[in-house]
Amino acid sequence: MDTPPKDTGRNQSGGALVAESAAGDNAQPLSVSEISQALKRAVEQRFGHVRIKGEISGFKRAASGHCYLGLKDEKAVIDGVIWKGQAARLAFAPEDGVEVIATGKLTTYPGRSKYQIVIDQLEVAGEGALMQLLEQRRKALAAEGLFAEERKRGLPFLPRTIGVVTSPTGAVIRDILHRLADRLPSHVLLWPVIVQGEGAAEQVARAVRGFDAMADGDGLTRPDLLIVARGGGSIEDLWAFNEEIVVRAIADCTIPVISAVGHETDTTLADFVADRRAPTPTAAAELAVPVRSELLAMLAQSASRADNAIRRHVARQSERLSSMARLLPRRESLFAAQAQRVDELADRLPRVLAGRVDLAQLALARRIDRLRPGLVEARLADGRTRLDGLSRLLEQLHPEKPLARGYARVMDRKGGTLVSAAAVRKAGAFTLRLADGDVDGRVESGRKPPYSKSRKPKAESRQGGLFD
Repeated sequence: MDTPPKDTGRNQSGGALVAESAAGDNAQPLSVSEISQALKRAVEQRFGHVRIKGEISGFKRAASGHCYLGLKDEKAVIDGVIWKGQAARLAFAPEDGVEVIATGKLTTYPGRSKYQIVIDQLEVAGEGALMQLLEQRRKALAAEGLFAEERKRGLPFLPRTIGVVTSPTGAVIRDILHRLADRLPSHVLLWPVIVQGEGAAEQVARAVRGFDAMADGDGLTRPDLLIVARGGGSIEDLWAFNEEIVVRAIADCTIPVISAVGHETDTTLADFVADRRAPTPTAAAELAVPVRSELLAMLAQSASRADNAIRRHVARQSERLSSMARLLPRRESLFAAQAQRVDELADRLPRVLAGRVDLAQLALARRIDRLRPGLVEARLADGRTRLDGLSRLLEQLHPEKPLARGYARVMDRKGGTLVSAAAVRKAGAFTLRLADGDVDGRVESGRKPPYSKSRKPKAESRQGGLFD
């Protein structure tokens, strides 16, 4: 009888149900993290420095400042990351659809089991790709209306101060200052910047916005006009003036801006957005100010024309006045009637005055007759008689005249006359004015009169009577 085989835990296909380590097996199982780290080391050692050519896809900048993108061609896509420090030093702003060459190292991202390139340098893949990027950016900004003609402003005729944004050491600033001195010496403020390479776009944009934010004071005058300029060069050299940060700074500036970037055949987006484009920095100075000698000639010509115009006007008015004077009548005929009237009045005046004098003398004589001495004395005697009668009447009517005949005047404390018993009782106290003096008294309430109507009062006063 056969013995059944021992159960080893493997299924019929030969796989074990429970993992077992075979004797002498050196291939120990690895954890997911261990194999991921091993792959990461292998990839980074093998591809520690690579350059990959592809088209940017899905570019985005995180809040942290890191940038993420994809590089693709017709058959494959590889993810890429640009850390914050490297992203700030890029020579251009990455955009979808631009063909680039990315330099960096391959690594893996264990959290997603993906591999990616950590980009140290990003370049546009040739001038054709750079022109493609420039055209895409131009169309996008034009669609916003930043290049519209109606946005452009006129340049001031005689700017007091001109602000210049350019390199302080190049030939550009010397050419501008030299041409300004030749045409019309002007006050110039220079904001020094680098005009190509890393950080150039940021410095140019900061200078434009800085001039725009200036206010008069601290010995500086806010510019009336800006010139953004640099010399000629390749499209890579001029690329800072194609960056969106520069274009928007010029578009937002409230000061008119002249763009003078490169030579006559060079064109940048700064030229499209500026109020005026100059083919060269020297031409920008010529656009900024007129020629002083031409101004003086123009002023002299204007003064001469004004003088001639005044002379012609005076001559025409004189001629017109002479014509009108010939139409006027002679002076003698104008005043003949008035002169005759004056003569007539002069003849009548002595007679009228003599008659007035006679009438006045007659009136005076009549008044003199009225002022004869006898008539005057009679009027004075009559007046004295009337005055004496009035005096006697006034003396008789004086309120204290009857006091000499035994009458008394009853007064209140203020000297007013009391004419009724009710008034005396209301006053409470009174004064009797007699011929030889005053006597004060008071009213005692409830006391009956000392006499009636049928009984005459006694002459003497009693103790405690009406008088004090």
